[in-house]
Amino acid sequence: MKKVGVVLSGCGVYDGSEIHEAVITLLALARNGATAICYAPDKAQSDVINHLTGETMPETRNVLVEAARIARGDIHPLVSARADDLDALIVPGGFGAAKNLSTVASAGSDAVIDDDLLRLSQAMHQAGKPQGFICIAPAMLPKIIPAPLRLTIGTDIDTAEMVEAMGGEHVPCPVDDIVIDEDNRIVTTPAWMLAEDIAQAAQGIEKLVARVLELCE
Repeated sequence: MKKVGVVLSGCGVYDGSEIHEAVITLLALARNGATAICYAPDKAQSDVINHLTGETMPETRNVLVEAARIARGDIHPLVSARADDLDALIVPGGFGAAKNLSTVASAGSDAVIDDDLLRLSQAMHQAGKPQGFICIAPAMLPKIIPAPLRLTIGTDIDTAEMVEAMGGEHVPCPVDDIVIDEDNRIVTTPAWMLAEDIAQAAQGIEKLVARVLELCE
């Protein structure tokens, strides 16, 4: 049974992991006979957003504690993750990827990646193990893997230009499809960057999970 690390960035699209994307990923892994092992950074969120109003809330929340809501408590600090223990890695999107796993939201092409995610993802890459990045999460990839890299965030022009400014090659992609960088064993899909409902988001995510697991062989 394949063991796949799933890196979460909180709980909620505006300040953490996009919940639909995270749950669809976990469900697709289970349906494909893989074991998901969830991780999240044990640190304060960049901000806390009221998901009803979209306004910033004057409080502090911990990324790991919030992500534990999605994982039903079965989650580990990202610092403990080891590439040797995993067959593949998947990172769902949500603004948490751009705020808590990196500084993409605030720094754009000058973004810095969370140290533990950087270490883990680079170790997976060096070991030739496949990785999947969903929604906005692929925007981190050029800062993680110092190699020519093909990826997608969908069709958003501003984000695509940012990716290319970082050194990545952005490939436009519809919501129901994936982009595969065979050389780097990286799979990306737009999900809620383009999706109009959860069913649309699921189409690309399910393809991504299936392809990541195929690349484990």
